[in-house]
Amino acid sequence: GPCTECSCSSGKEPDKGASHTKKKENGDRLCVPKIFFGTRTHKQITQISRELKRTAYSYVPMTILSSRDYTCIHPVVSNSSNRNEMCVELLEGKHGKSCSYYHSVHKLSEHHALQSASRVYQAWDIEDLVSLGRKLRACPYFAARELMVEADIVFCPYNYLLDPQIRESMDIKLKDQVVILDEAHNIEDCARESVSYGVTESQLRAAREELDFMVNNNIRQKDHEPLRAVCCSLI
Repeated sequence: GPCTECSCSSGKEPDKGASHTKKKENGDRLCVPKIFFGTRTHKQITQISRELKRTAYSYVPMTILSSRDYTCIHPVVSNSSNRNEMCVELLEGKHGKSCSYYHSVHKLSEHHALQSASRVYQAWDIEDLVSLGRKLRACPYFAARELMVEADIVFCPYNYLLDPQIRESMDIKLKDQVVILDEAHNIEDCARESVSYGVTESQLRAAREELDFMVNNNIRQKDHEPLRAVCCSLI
């Protein structure tokens, strides 16, 4: 069977499989690449992690990257329509409050049930992470991101891999890694969606009114007039 000691992320020298960790000249070890497994929906990740549980690789360190819509457990933020902004505001302490779940994130990311070194470890899905997070009062969203450092396999929706802004904000580095795209025929639609944006007519009208105000009051007229023209032509 596979040797559990040869993942460089375990921090131990491998007993076998030394080819996995060639020495670089400056003494750093070359790590085994991570596998980024992209799916179309979050639901498909649940199905795949269930399948992973049934294989001999259930012990492999993994993580699942997903949005705060699925993993925020803060009672106020999780019920808000703008979770991302509220979360950032709390972490910046703008209103004198902070998020106790975020400050307990290590309790979850270091929990033995998620660590492959422990015997009880096995593949998990978002629901497992969230229910453990509730029990420990620790943030599943940031724990999943911390687990990416040690993970050999990272599950996430396609757009986390395709969209450069999400890649940057999630700190996903794909250089020298392995990328697997499930049902890759959906990639074109997904790529189009990630660079497309929908606006309603009422949003356009509201924008035009604001731009009218700017232009009529001589506020950066040169910048706002072309924008107003675009709004008018779209309307």
